[in-house]
Formats: sequence, structure tokens, C-alpha cells
Amino acid sequence: MAAGQDLEVKLPFDTYVSNGRYRAGPEAIKAYWELHGRTVKDLEGYWASIARELEWFRPWERVLDASNPPFYKWFVGGELNLSYLAIDRHVKTWRRNKLALIWEGEPVDQTGYPTDRRKFTYYDLWREVNRVACMLHCNFGIGKGDHVALYMPMIPEVLIAILAIWRIGAVHTTIFSGFSVEALADRLADFKPRMVITADGFWRRGKVVRLKDIVDKALEKAPGAEAVLVVRRLGLNDVPMTEGRDWFWEDSLRGVKQNAYVEPLPVKSEDPSHILYTSGTTGKPKGIVHDTGGFAVSIYADMKQVFAVRDDEIYWCTGDIGWATGAWYVAFGPFLMGLTQVMYEGAPDFPQPDRWWSIIERYGVNVFFTSPTAIRMFMRYGEEWPRKHDLSTLRAIFTVGEPQNPEAFWWMYKVLGDEKIFVGSTWGMTETGAVPLDIAPGFYLLPMKPGTNGPPRPGYDIDVVDDKGNLLPPGVRGYLVIRKPWPGMLHGIWGDPERYVTTYWSRFPGMFYAGDYAIKDKDGYIWVLGRADEVIKVAGHRLGTYELESAFISHPAVAEAAVIGIPDPMKGEVPIAFVIPRQEAKADDALRKELREHIRRVIGPIAEPAQIYFVTKLPKTRSGKIMRRVLKTLVVGGQIGDLTTLEDETSVDEVKRAFEEMKREIAGQTTP
Repeated sequence: MAAGQDLEVKLPFDTYVSNGRYRAGPEAIKAYWELHGRTVKDLEGYWASIARELEWFRPWERVLDASNPPFYKWFVGGELNLSYLAIDRHVKTWRRNKLALIWEGEPVDQTGYPTDRRKFTYYDLWREVNRVACMLHCNFGIGKGDHVALYMPMIPEVLIAILAIWRIGAVHTTIFSGFSVEALADRLADFKPRMVITADGFWRRGKVVRLKDIVDKALEKAPGAEAVLVVRRLGLNDVPMTEGRDWFWEDSLRGVKQNAYVEPLPVKSEDPSHILYTSGTTGKPKGIVHDTGGFAVSIYADMKQVFAVRDDEIYWCTGDIGWATGAWYVAFGPFLMGLTQVMYEGAPDFPQPDRWWSIIERYGVNVFFTSPTAIRMFMRYGEEWPRKHDLSTLRAIFTVGEPQNPEAFWWMYKVLGDEKIFVGSTWGMTETGAVPLDIAPGFYLLPMKPGTNGPPRPGYDIDVVDDKGNLLPPGVRGYLVIRKPWPGMLHGIWGDPERYVTTYWSRFPGMFYAGDYAIKDKDGYIWVLGRADEVIKVAGHRLGTYELESAFISHPAVAEAAVIGIPDPMKGEVPIAFVIPRQEAKADDALRKELREHIRRVIGPIAEPAQIYFVTKLPKTRSGKIMRRVLKTLVVGGQIGDLTTLEDETSVDEVKRAFEEMKREIAGQTTP
């Protein structure tokens, strides 16, 4: 279904949800839009009022420099330091000895109680960050503008490293520890770090994942790092260490005084703070650049307005540090607000499906931020697991990563929250540096709706348009766009300014194109419906079709491949592959298994296809472009539509035949 058509799927547009703690009805919506209108009309004034609540070393001269769109600059002339905002300002107050971090490792004893736990007050954290900043600068010469890559598990050292890197004005990237050698090497080759920080390994479902081994192989493909710093998470005795390049974190800290202090370096607002990589349709991962000042203001507004956090609450975001959610709402947001946060190393359902619920009960978590994919997984396990635990401390649950279906909303609201909590579905991208869409109870209380993302946040001009960029009325599917700049916005693609313009600003001139389908209801709430481009979103992780296809083709038995994403009740989407084997290859179950393992090695387990179909032809246009919509239609059903540009119509029959054969194999319980 194209943009501009009425939505065929029934969504609960008129279902308003409130309770004794969050009491709000439809009458509140009009008042909200009046307030929202003022913030958009006086965009600079609104964001300046938010920015003034933070501490700046030097005030800005201009709130917004729009002289060279779409290369906008925010709070120009201002200077600040993210490490200072996250810890120093709290150490000067009563929060000095407040608990900042509760960390729990994956291993448990025979009773199910965690054997690895560490706790840090803000003063503890401040001292460790200063020591690491001193070590990085004095021992390794890392300074302003230098690049440091972190390929790390969810352990306290990754947070300490990020804050230390910001303290000395360096720029970092966090790379998901589930990525393979090739995926890591691609990002290192583009980022070109002076240093890589990693760990010997970590626990995942009771098994050891050896990270340093992967880093070594990646650096063979993408050399250039002067130093590799290794945290002894597991204390492995056989970690390969290259003399002169590799150093253990603990050994490097031994010569640093316990009371070491590094003055936080004033950084210009428009200077880069970090670069996060996200997949794109061209296959090459995009390095999304975020500034310092606009990013700080944006995350501060999110924490205050969306999560509505309070000083006496316990906050837990389950996002991995390698993705935007963890990079912003674990590494920075909670510390910025002076919160106590929980961090967990391992799998959500290990050793039993109640691991997360036991953590919420153990620490009295109040605000819980996770993904719909995880919630759908727990729904399959049943209600008995969460009901074994006291979850009464929960005040609010938020999800991010992909659309939150109404069924997941109700499960969270009733099973986890006993119909007494707030449930929100945030929408944001690596590119947005914020949550532009969500009901924000910390700003204005609005009624919940099952599965909606909610209205645009204050200061965000967001709407739904047709193919020509015209605004669409309620109830009509279209493209999600942001019509005015915002502080957390990306500041280009690393090393490729032209790609930044063409990817995000050329489809609808003057508007940021998010690449998502969406629909508005009569109240102005926006429901994001999923990707409109050729990016597959698996469990909140964006995977480019071209990147996946390139991985298939790198196998010696594969001549060509096409990958599509199809809906999945748990992960949002899963990849499906159509593969043309080389003539000498045998297209059988053994090759399917081999290709699955190949994809896991080349990209990572998250990219493993749900099904692989062997074909001899792919539907292509006369210019050679694969018609993925045809493939998707054959799998999920529907009308194929216009085939006038198709190179060879017999390819459609070929794909259909392969699909039917696979269905018969599955029905016959043939192992794929």
C-alpha cells in the first residue's frame, strides 16, 4: 500500500487509556496543541529556555545558525563539557554520595541470585572517570578531536570510558558487541580511531564471548589504531596481546593516582561529541555525527519531559551501549539527571524467563525503558513469570526500536503494571538524537492510546506527507517528516556530506525525511508504521538490504542474492533471502545451513535470515534494479501490481515456485 492511501488495518485511534495515577481524557488534547503551537512558533526561544537549565562554560551567541541548510548549527559560540554535566555538577551537591550505578552481571548462583554486582556513587564514578581520563591523555596522548572506538559489553567500564573521553574533548563511537569481524572492521575503517577499547570477553547465555579475538581479526582488515585497551571482564589467561599496541586497562591505571583530577575541557557546542553507525541501503554503514551542545539539550529535554524522572527513583534502560538507545539513555541521560540507574550485562531470559522481572523487583525499578521485541518475547513465555515477582514499584514503561503493537501495550499495562502505570511508545532514530514523538507526561499529561507514538513533542514540527510533500489529513498513510531543525539532529554523515543531503533532505526539499511510513489520527497522534525504504528493522536494529545481500554474495557458492524484510510478531521484521547459487553449487539444506552460519559470521546473529529460498532468476527492472516489492508480495500476499518495468516475467514464476516448494518442505518438517 502506497502513501496517500487509506489505512486498511484497524488501529485503536479512539481508545483512550488513563488510570488513577495518570488521569487524562480527550479534553486535554486541545490544550496540549495550544502549548505545542507556541513552542514551534518560537522555536529558538523555546529551546533556549531548555538550554538555560544546563551549565555552560560560555553562553551561546546564537541559538540557531540556519545560514547553510541543512547543515544547521545550534547554540553557536557556547562551550560546555558532557562529562562535567554528567558527574561534576552532582559531586558539588548532596548527590555526591548518591548511588549512580547498580551493575549486575549475568552469572547467578544456585538460588538464582547474581554473583557479580558492583555499585558506584556519583563520587565513585567521578574519581574513576578522572583516573581514566588521566590515563588516556597522559599514557596514550588522547586529546581533543581524537577518535576512540569502543567495542564493549554492558559493563561499568564502558560508561566510565565514555565520560572520560568526553572529559578530554575526544570523540568516540560505540560498536555493538554482537557484531562480527567484518561488521566491526567496516566501522573501524571508516571511523579511523587512534585507540580501540574492548574487553577480554563477556557472558551471554552462560557462554563466554571472546571480544579481544574479534578485535584482533578486525584490525587485520582495518589497521591504523595505535593502541588497544583491554578490560579484564572475565580474567581470561590466554588473551592475545600485541606488544607495543595492546594494554590491559587495569595495568594502565596502576600508575595513576587515586585522587587524579583532569579539568573538563570546554568544548564548542557545534563540535562532534560522538559518531554512531547505522546501516543504509547502499551497504556502507553511515557514521551519524552528533554535536555537543544540541545533543546535551535534546537528551536533557527527553529525560525531563518523556521519562519524567524524579530524584528518588530507580531507572533502567535495557538498550545496548552499541546502539543509540544505550549510547544516549544509559551512558548520558540518567547521569545528566543525577539518577540511580541499573545496568545488566546478560541475556534477558537467562537463566530463566523471569531474569528481568527479578531485577526490577530486586532494585525497585520505577522507570523501565526497553523494546517491543523483548516484550513480545516475554509474552510468549506467559504471564506466570512476571507474576512471580513484586513489580509494584513500576511507575512507567517506555519502548523504543520499532512500532509497539496494541497487544504489547495491553500486556505491559495489565500484566506488568496492574493497570496503574504509564506506557509510552517512543519514536526516534540514530539520526534524531532524541525522542521527537511520544506522549510526554513530564510536560503535559495526555491520554494513552494502545500502540501510538503520540503527538510531536514540544519544539518538534513533525507531520505526515504524501509523495509530493503535501500534508495529509488524518487517517491517510504517508511519509513521516520533520519540517524544522531541532537541537539533537544529526550534523552530517562522517566523511560524506553529500550523502547526508541526498539521504535525508532531497526527497522532500526543506524537510527531513525519516524513511518511515506513518499515519495521524484525528487527535494529531502519530502512529509510525515501519520503514518505507529498503532497510530492515530487526528487533530495533536497522540492517541494510544491500549490506545483507553483499554478505550473501561474499560466499563462494552464491552468484546473486536479494533480501527483504517481512513482518514478524516478535522482532518486528525478519530478513528473508532469495539466493541464486553458482552453477557448481548444490542448492540443498546443507547449503542453507552453511549460508545461515556465514551471515552470522559476516554480520552477526541479528542478521540471520528466517528463510532462504533458492532461485535461478530474480525479478529486476530493465536497469538491473531488484524489484523487492515483488518478492515481498509473493511472501506476504497481496497484489503484485505494475510489472511493466520487469526485465523477465518468468522470474516471478521462478520465485513463486521456490516459495511454494519451501512451504511444502516446512509442512513436511524438513530441516531448513
